[in-house]
Amino acid sequence: MLRIAIPNKGSLAESAADMLAEAGYAGRRDQRDLHVIDERNGVEFFYLRPRDIATYVGSGALDVGITGRDLLLDSQSEAVEIADLSFGASTFRFAGPAQTFSAPSDLDGKRVATSYPVLVGNFLARHGVTVKLIPLDGAVESAVRLGVADAVADVVSTGSTLRKAGLEIFGPVLLESTAVLISRDASIAGIQTLQRRLEGVLVAQQFVLMDYDCPREILDAACAIAPGIESPTVSPLHDPNWVAVRVMVPRADRNDVMDKLYDLGARAILVSAIHAARL
Repeated sequence: MLRIAIPNKGSLAESAADMLAEAGYAGRRDQRDLHVIDERNGVEFFYLRPRDIATYVGSGALDVGITGRDLLLDSQSEAVEIADLSFGASTFRFAGPAQTFSAPSDLDGKRVATSYPVLVGNFLARHGVTVKLIPLDGAVESAVRLGVADAVADVVSTGSTLRKAGLEIFGPVLLESTAVLISRDASIAGIQTLQRRLEGVLVAQQFVLMDYDCPREILDAACAIAPGIESPTVSPLHDPNWVAVRVMVPRADRNDVMDKLYDLGARAILVSAIHAARL
């Protein structure tokens, strides 16, 4: 069986579980379960702390896992990213007391608190900055107020938590992180199937099917507006001067595309959700 590591809690856990369910896998029913066997799909799920997943997968104890890119890079694991799963997006930034720091170089000789000492240490080393790293397990925004550090480096979604602690973000983005699929050996049986299924879920989330009728004389112009993944499907109608067209359109663009097609002369424009896909 394919052994898969899944976050047991935190911001990644619910989205990972939902994505796997959409991909056809049976997950846990009780949040206290740490091990679930999906006989139908030939997989075992192990629910672990997100920070530990890269270690388990990198050691070969588990075959594949879902975790954050930031956690993978900080783990120094032998696992590698094999797919971006496009959820749990965040950035990694420096923050300090207002109007105190403006660039990473200002941190030279200072104390920096973080839950990601390897990631931060590597970044500062590349920029020739020497600091004293203060490793903390979460809630690093309190470190400056309590006198433990001069600045912090942490995952940022909106920045509101840092602002409430009297800190302001400065310097460049250290890392843009999302949830990723990781493995030490992507050739292990079953991983490619898992990856294709998850990619199919992403397609279903990012695209819609659009059907419309249009006069033959405007078909080329209509296809230029919505070219699809490879090419639109065109079918004849009873009226020889009209055709029916089906095409995949980015979900975010659907209303703009509908407006342009209608203005061009297309009619009966319908949009349908995609529940699964293989491209």
